[in-house]
Amino acid sequence: MKYNFLGNTGVVVSEICFGTMTFGGKGYWEAIGKIQQKEVNELMKVVADSGINFIDTANIYSYGESEKLLGQSIKDLGLNRHDLVIATKVRGRMSAGQNNVGLSRYHIFQSVDESLQRLQLDHIDVLYVHGVDPKTPVEEIVRSLNDIVLTGKVRYVAVCNWPAWMVMKALGIAEKHGWNKFVGMQYFYALACRDIEREILPLAADQNLAVMPWSPLAGGFLSGKYTRNTEKAGDSRRDNFDFPPINKEKAYDIIDVLAEICKSHEASVAEIALAWVRLQKGITSTIIGAKTVAQLQANIKSTEIEFSADELKTIDEVSALPKEYPGWMRKDKRRIGGLSRCVFAKATAHEVWGYEI
Repeated sequence: MKYNFLGNTGVVVSEICFGTMTFGGKGYWEAIGKIQQKEVNELMKVVADSGINFIDTANIYSYGESEKLLGQSIKDLGLNRHDLVIATKVRGRMSAGQNNVGLSRYHIFQSVDESLQRLQLDHIDVLYVHGVDPKTPVEEIVRSLNDIVLTGKVRYVAVCNWPAWMVMKALGIAEKHGWNKFVGMQYFYALACRDIEREILPLAADQNLAVMPWSPLAGGFLSGKYTRNTEKAGDSRRDNFDFPPINKEKAYDIIDVLAEICKSHEASVAEIALAWVRLQKGITSTIIGAKTVAQLQANIKSTEIEFSADELKTIDEVSALPKEYPGWMRKDKRRIGGLSRCVFAKATAHEVWGYEI
């Protein structure tokens, strides 16, 4: 297992992060997974033995059950708390109570206390804001996050699913007041959805933020179980929970390419898809989930895969984002997500902007 720094914190995390969304199966979350304590312990033992030290959960996953199962597993297995980096989240509705939702100071402090009880821990290493709260001012959110860090109950704060402009606004507010800043970002990133290459990855690079992709297999669509001739896998959450949204026709083209490349690596389509995400510039730790030990072991095996330049080019071409404004208005030879972008004809660029490409 290789390790990367978590932004500029000095903390080191494994290049694979184990996600616990499949734990519990309570209510809405049953479609994703309903693993109970015995199976959770089996998975967590493989995680620990493989060298994965970064564990991701959320208060909203099975409405607290995921955190409970994770906390009990750490205790059952006798894992050293100081060898683990535990992340959880706050934002989602946890009950019918009027204030048990959002990113108000009230809910952030309440949520952290409840998460710590469920996890049986005295602190959270990374607390993500789990989406946008349109009712609470960004300055109020940033101040509350700073204050929860000062209590010692949270070590670092991070952000999930905010637009780039809002992240930058929060960073600016924190800088102005000398408050604790976001240290990382968790966003959907897969070969079937490379949208964060437009704004999020450049922001992360500029601000030295860690990037933790979620759903690198696009909700199981890139698992190898789906083809143009197989619309239902029979044992995938996508059959009944078609999320996150992707362009499926384009995804089928990507799967065709991955199916060819995996032959030379003696790997599965899923392993190739995971390896591609892991190897992209700026990626800190890719979040993987699993329902079985075999599935988890296969996902971990993806860390051994490296690609040739030709293979990367082929994958990039089939999965590339369409050019959008204002991206095509600038000369940019930086490589983002493995794709080099130079969009102007030489004559036009020289005549209008005064430079050569």
